[in-house]
Amino acid sequence: MFAELAGVTEAQLGPYPALPGPELRAAARAAMGVLDLTAQDVRVERTWTAGDLHGEELSWTVGFGPRTRAYLLRPRDAEGPLPGVVALHCHAGMKWAGKEKIADGPEEPSPEVRRLREAAYGGRAFAGALARRGFAVLAHDVLAWGSRRFPLDVPGGPGSEADRYDLAARDHEHVVAKHCAALGTSFAGVAAGEDLAAAAYLRSRPDVGPVGCAGLSGGGLRAGLLGAFDPEIRAVVVAAMMSSYRDLIGTHVHRHTWMFYPPGLPRLGDWPDLVAARAPAPLMVQYAMRDELFPVEGMRRAHAVIGARYRDAPEAYEAVFADVPHSFDVPRQDRAFDWLAEQLSG
Repeated sequence: MFAELAGVTEAQLGPYPALPGPELRAAARAAMGVLDLTAQDVRVERTWTAGDLHGEELSWTVGFGPRTRAYLLRPRDAEGPLPGVVALHCHAGMKWAGKEKIADGPEEPSPEVRRLREAAYGGRAFAGALARRGFAVLAHDVLAWGSRRFPLDVPGGPGSEADRYDLAARDHEHVVAKHCAALGTSFAGVAAGEDLAAAAYLRSRPDVGPVGCAGLSGGGLRAGLLGAFDPEIRAVVVAAMMSSYRDLIGTHVHRHTWMFYPPGLPRLGDWPDLVAARAPAPLMVQYAMRDELFPVEGMRRAHAVIGARYRDAPEAYEAVFADVPHSFDVPRQDRAFDWLAEQLSG
């Protein structure tokens, strides 16, 4: 049925046009209802040192909901402005935690976070590992995660409170998406607005120089949107979050968050079109060739689409193909760190 529906929509609506990059970025931002948010009333809640890192826990408001909590990590004895990276936490079906999935604070990570890191990040908190390479790294919660999560009624039962919350939050995500749509924005548009605010705050700090961003899976989705909508983001890493939409139809659509399907985007371009609309600005895409969330043909088509958009600046597009499952493991992290260091130097 969906294959037949795809044929009808292709004939009548002509999805996935190849709009020029600047036009696509502007049209997609409007279609998704990306909010113009700022990090207001920024507070330093506490600071700490852990080995060779210095950390700040920050909070701010974007004008609605609970205050956003964030970790800013940098080398303990660093002097002068450092290149900055907005580290974007994944979805992973875990909304109890946000930034903690990729960044350590003063407390030990929870068992649930440790479990996720082992499965998706090679057991490493990549924001801290990146900070140790000489970066100022900001990891913040976004709408529906961590400090920005919803107060849901979580029934008792087996498992931890965090695991039970995540089951309830899974069934609540469509409610978030519907409210956003009814308000003229989208789940992706709100999250992108919060990420834009975080990136602008990081750039505003006198101890931070050029800024890039990086994320896995849902964090890669957010990195792609941030890179498309913020022209001051110098370099973008999208890990295990790349495929054409058309190759997901009938087999893989159900595996992804509502954030991946902002209303109206396919009438403007395919997902790789939007991510590559920043061309010729630097972009790294890491393809996990045993990724259970994306078909190989979708990843190959996306690579071709991105390559075409970077035809005049092929050196600015770094494609990494790895025979791994859905993950951002240590070797791929290190590859991304080296590339970010090169792109953000100076």
